[in-house]
Amino acid sequence: MGQFHLLTIALCSIFLSACVFPETASAQLRQNYYAKICPNVENIVRGVVNTKFQQTFVTVPATLRLFFHDCFVQGCDASVIIASSGSNTAEKDHPDNLSLAGDGFDTVIKAKAAVDNIPSCKNKVSCADILTMATRDVIALSGGPSYAVELGRLDGLSSTSASVNGKLPHPTFNLDQLTSLFAANGLSRADMIALSAAHTLGFSHCSKFANRIYNFSRQNPVDPTLDKTYAAQLQQMCPKNVDPRIAINMDPVTPRKFDNVYYQNLQQGKGLFTSDQVLFTDPRSKPTVNAWASSSSAFQNAFVQAMTKLGRVGVKTGRNGNIRRDCGAFN
Repeated sequence: MGQFHLLTIALCSIFLSACVFPETASAQLRQNYYAKICPNVENIVRGVVNTKFQQTFVTVPATLRLFFHDCFVQGCDASVIIASSGSNTAEKDHPDNLSLAGDGFDTVIKAKAAVDNIPSCKNKVSCADILTMATRDVIALSGGPSYAVELGRLDGLSSTSASVNGKLPHPTFNLDQLTSLFAANGLSRADMIALSAAHTLGFSHCSKFANRIYNFSRQNPVDPTLDKTYAAQLQQMCPKNVDPRIAINMDPVTPRKFDNVYYQNLQQGKGLFTSDQVLFTDPRSKPTVNAWASSSSAFQNAFVQAMTKLGRVGVKTGRNGNIRRDCGAFN
């Protein structure tokens, strides 16, 4: 199952709740948006992401999770990157965002600096688009599909901790709860199942699933949908009263590879969260899990489609946004 990881990162609440945003803004998004503005922008961002990836693998789950947390709270507008200041507590300091790893923020900030170092590109590329590109790049670097991204987002003009309240789902969610969260953002159940596979990467703190291995119910202290051997391994790595900083791999088989093993793990009772395992135990989603467990290409196609739809959520245009000079502060 791997080692203990003293990391303050948990790819645990990848499925975030949703506000309802108008979809008209996505009309301005298009591939090659910066072709005449900053034609080399995707190569510049990819170069920074690759350097960061060589320094630490945490870059991958940290950037991917940052993208989800951004898009599901006020839309894909880089509002999650804003630092708190004065009397404003920003999104990133909400309790549900405190486990976002610094490497994700650092990736975007360094990519923004590299882009702005090109005179013709300076202050022409939004932080929201840079995060979108970087997310695509970390997926590809870890073995997942590389795909064309739609660009043209502006950065958001507000970021408050309060806006995060009630927007993030729990690892204990059932299929109906997960489905409704995604539906509120125009994402289908199939999109939700595809995006769930982000849990093929990254880490989770023991507290996020302790109930499944110690006090699931009066009749069954251990969740009966968990593979017994896997449950015993989890108990060994996460004993009661474990150091809260301890984190373990989400995927016990290929934790550093973006692949469809996530679904194969579900077939074997090795989904870490209830919200993972329910995708296999619920008969409404089980056929999709089985299909993608046996076909990597079918899964990857569905994932790219779902990521593209996710990237259209709550896009800011016109007076509703701008291009931030500093991703961590408003202009």
